[in-house]
Formats: sequence, structure tokens, C-alpha cells
Amino acid sequence: MVIGDNPLTRREVVQVARFDAPVALSDAALARIDAARDVIDALAADERPHYGISTGFGALANTAIAPGDRTRLQQSLIRSHAASSGEAVEREVVRGLMLLRLQTLATGRTGVRRATAERYAGMLNAGITPVVGEYGSLGCSGDLAPLSHVALAAMGEGVVELGGEVMDASTALERAGLAPVVLAEKEGLALVNGTDGMLAMLCLALADLDKLLDAADLAAAMSVEGLLGTDAPFAPELMALRPHPGQAASAANIAALLEGSPIVASHKGPEDTRVQDAYSLRCAPQVHGTARDTAAHAARVAEIELASAIDNPVVLPDGRVVSNGNFHGAPIAAVLDFLAIAIADVASMSERRSDRFLDPARSFGLPPFLADDPGVDSGLMIAQYTQAGIVSELKRLAAPASVDSIPSSAMQEDHVSMGWGAARKLRRAIDGLGRVLAIEIMTAARGIELRDDAPGPRTGRVVEHLRRSVPGIGPDRFLARDIEASVAFVVGGRALVAADLLGSADAWAPAAAAAR
Repeated sequence: MVIGDNPLTRREVVQVARFDAPVALSDAALARIDAARDVIDALAADERPHYGISTGFGALANTAIAPGDRTRLQQSLIRSHAASSGEAVEREVVRGLMLLRLQTLATGRTGVRRATAERYAGMLNAGITPVVGEYGSLGCSGDLAPLSHVALAAMGEGVVELGGEVMDASTALERAGLAPVVLAEKEGLALVNGTDGMLAMLCLALADLDKLLDAADLAAAMSVEGLLGTDAPFAPELMALRPHPGQAASAANIAALLEGSPIVASHKGPEDTRVQDAYSLRCAPQVHGTARDTAAHAARVAEIELASAIDNPVVLPDGRVVSNGNFHGAPIAAVLDFLAIAIADVASMSERRSDRFLDPARSFGLPPFLADDPGVDSGLMIAQYTQAGIVSELKRLAAPASVDSIPSSAMQEDHVSMGWGAARKLRRAIDGLGRVLAIEIMTAARGIELRDDAPGPRTGRVVEHLRRSVPGIGPDRFLARDIEASVAFVVGGRALVAADLLGSADAWAPAAAAAR
């Protein structure tokens, strides 16, 4: 993948972060990098102070730094800012933020040297992934601590992962045939002043949600079928009365999945006295569609960010080096929080549909808890407890991080975005959503099998494929094993393949588990 000719796409970010696609800087990018470096070198020789070049940082911006101390200044910046704590962040997140920082370096607006940018490309291609703790970024002045750990590794310091083994960065660089960089003026600042971590997590989240929202439509269709619901509310003429694009897309999915269903056809006659289904069935397109439209808005924000050059100060095309506030993570933080709200709503509706299957007063003839021998067997009773526990947590995770701010750097940085925290909780929310949907599909599959009529061709294939790893109704067994197999079936993409909603499970891999 060539970096520097065009902005990266979200798909390209996922390819490098998750699938280790190789990268290379374009000739045009290298020329821009060289031109910007000439500007920095000229300012470094100037007697006047220039922020990040011949001064300290943050609240120490008014402290002049002598020429002989400037390399140490950059090294000290990285060492002191590599201050994360907690469990290690997932490999794909670190690779994503490395790639996005490299893309910003390629814009020629940061003033780094060619060798420094090439070192980042070399680390990505060699599979060297710095170990970054979960806590440390406030989402303003960039993802300072996470990016500092990456820069520290490029200097040959700190800890990295290579080939599944954790080792000193110096050892990993030596194995890869890469020399540590010695940072020059402005470079330390250029390597840490970006929103790359939260943007990487947004790109990965959108890739996962693209498929999980299809899985939500599949789960809803199977529940409508298994609970003897009607497909009438999903008609396109009804969607046209309220033309939200996400709602129309979800309704079309659900209607297509139910097409040709003997179960649905079995209760369409005048003998069925029900006027309308419960909200969790009838309003699925409205809730799922809201999440789709939220994801579409977040994708637009991500695309703008991917076309941006985030640093402070920046080297402008006319040669000026100007301080700015583009490192503030507010645009990304807000949509990360918005997605967590939408996810909680989709999962909450999914759990309500599952619960209907288990209650004989609302399941239209199904045994209590879908048990083989109710009383002796508990069936799927506690699977709903698991869903409820996850949904409750998702509601807590929906509380926005971006409305919080704790001043830092002696009040110089007196308003921060907390976007990194918003991204971290979104990853956990995505993990929870996949589990809730998997339990619904497992529950709906059992309900469908207990009906006298056959399911539709597409939902029927889902049930058939699920049964290859999750047995159907029978005496109670170790339920956690069934749940985890269902999660693998749904989150791994095989359910979507069976339903003709995805061409190949190999075309999509879920995020590494963020739940701890």
C-alpha cells in the first residue's frame, strides 16, 4: 500500500491494522517531507524561539533550549510522555495509530526527516508493535502517551511485540535490520501530536459495525419468524413515509430474509386475530436504521479526519510554522460516543426479542424457556440473564466520555476531549453487541425449530449452519459452550454467509476481543 498520494481509506486502515498489509511511502510524500524538513532546519538556526524546535513544550513553551540540548529535548519529550498504564492495547489498534501517524508525516506538514518516516513504515512492515497501556491519553494535544510509546520504540527504547513475543525495542529493531532513530528538532512533537489512536479505533469499529448491523437485521428476522410475527411493517411503501436511509436498508434486509417463509405465511389468514406485533419486532428497522445512520455520520467524520494533517505546530505550504488546535479530538470523540449509544439501543431491543421467546405468555405456543422438559430443564433461561448483564453494561458504556474534561499541563491544556476513553469503551460495546446478537440468533433458531412449519430459505440455512456447532433442543447441557460457539458463528461472519448477507467469512474478521 502506497502512502502519500491519496488519503487513506477506512478499508486500507483495516487492511494494515488487522491484516498486516505492507506499506511504502510514495515519491511525492518523500519530496514533501524533505521540503518541510528544510523549513525546520532553517528555523532551528534562527536566533528567535520557535515552539517545539527551540523551546520546551506545553506549559514550558516559553523556555528556550540551547542548540546542544535539542536532541535531548526531543528524547526527553518521548521518554516522559510514554506514560501509559494498564492492560496492553490490542495489536490492531497500535498498528492503526502507527499507520495514521505515518500518513500525517507523509503530508509534509510536520517537519520530520525522511529517515524517521521511513522507520515507521519499516516497523509496520516488520510487524514490530509497541506495547501501549490502555490509560494515558486525554484525546487532546493528540493521543500523547500511546503515540509516545511508538516513538520510543523507533528510538530503540521501551517494549514491543514481535511474532507473538514481547521484547525490548532494541532487540526487535536489530532482528528486523532497522536502526534506532535519533530525533532532531521538532520530530518528537511531530510524532506524538495526533488523534491517530482514537481515529484508528473508529475505523476498526465502523468495519465491525458494518457487519454487526446486518447480523442485527438477521436476528430480528429470525425472531419475527419464530415468534409468529408479520412481515407487513417492513414494506417499502411504509419506509418511504419516513425516508431515513438506514431504516429503509434494515427493513429491506428483514423483508428479504423473511421472503418465502412458510412460518410467516402460516398465520396470514383471517384466523390470526393479532393486529400488530410488539415494538421489539415491528420497530426493528427504526432502531437498527438509527444505528446505521449514526455509523454513516461517523464514517463521514472519519473520512474528513483521514484527509487531515494533525500536528502542532504545522509547516504550511508557504513555509510558515504555525501553532493551532487541530489536535483536539472533539469531532472524533463525539461520534465514538454516539455509536456507543446506538449500540446500546440495538442490543437492548435484541434482548427484548429473546426474552419473548422464553415467556410462554408471549411466545405463542412455545414451551417455557424453550426447555426440552420444562421444570426438569431450564432451557435458555440463563442465556437471557447473560444478555441482560451485557445490555446493562452497554447502557453504562453509552454514557458519553466526550462531555468530561480534566485540565492538564498546569492549565495550559485546560479542555480535553477524552476521545481515547470514548474509543476504548466503544470497542467493549462492540464486543458486547456481538454477544447479545449471537444469543438472540441461538434462541430464535431453537424457537423456529419448534414450529410446525418450515422457516424461509435464508433463515433456514442459518439454522442449519448453526447446528454444525450448536446442537438443537434437548436435555440441558453446558450452556456457556453453546453461547461461545454461537458468538463465533455470528461474530466470525458465518451466519451472514449462510443468510447471503456476506460473500465470505474470510472477507471480514472481527476486532480482537476488547472485553476484559
